[in-house]
Amino acid sequence: MKDRPSELPEMGLFEHLAELRAVLLQSLVAAILASAAAWFVSERAVDVLIRPAAAAVGDLKFISPTGAFLLRFKTSVGLGLFAAAPFIMWRLWSFVVPGLLRQERKVLLPVIFVSIVLFYGGSAFSYLVILPVSLQFLVGFGTDLLQPMITAEHYFDFALRITLAFGIVFQFPLISTLLTYWGILPPDFLKRYWRYGVVLVFVLSAILTPPDLASQLLMAGPVLALYFVSLGLAQLIGRTRRKKKEDPESAE
Repeated sequence: MKDRPSELPEMGLFEHLAELRAVLLQSLVAAILASAAAWFVSERAVDVLIRPAAAAVGDLKFISPTGAFLLRFKTSVGLGLFAAAPFIMWRLWSFVVPGLLRQERKVLLPVIFVSIVLFYGGSAFSYLVILPVSLQFLVGFGTDLLQPMITAEHYFDFALRITLAFGIVFQFPLISTLLTYWGILPPDFLKRYWRYGVVLVFVLSAILTPPDLASQLLMAGPVLALYFVSLGLAQLIGRTRRKKKEDPESAE
């Protein structure tokens, strides 16, 4: 406990709950304000988001009177959460940090930053690469008498599923590195069972992507690369720990 910041007073249960309520309220306000601001660019944002589908099947249609409004509303909320994520993570960080040791604080802030970057990177990869290829591949199964008529609502559900899936799987190196750092995952585990890891990657890709080979391979490729990056990071952590055990003075 000696390495906790002395300037931070001890807080009781009700004070912690009050602070948590403030964090959640401020995060909600930030998301609402960001979503409200995003409404003014939602028309252009919707046009940008449907470009992969428009390139594959032409203009999309909405089939209910409220369809266009709901799509712009959902887009505004999504953009608002996307924009407010750094602030929300920072407020959560500020709530958690007083209870952490100095070494834990040094680790947590980079973890939050890397997690956000990985999620944004996975989402961008999904939009720029996966969506266009998946749509072109799936629409290609049509015939002269079987033409696609994809609604905007169905496309947005399809795109959201893929985008979230890639944002989540891109967290894999971070999660495996943390588990190794905390001693939950042995450093040699990923190396010892890499064959099973490859099979698991393809199984998860088949589950998380649409039922077409192109999408599954496009997800499996980057995830395999992330797996071997995780393997390398785990090995690095393992070597660092062994050096500290061999030479305890160097760790001080």
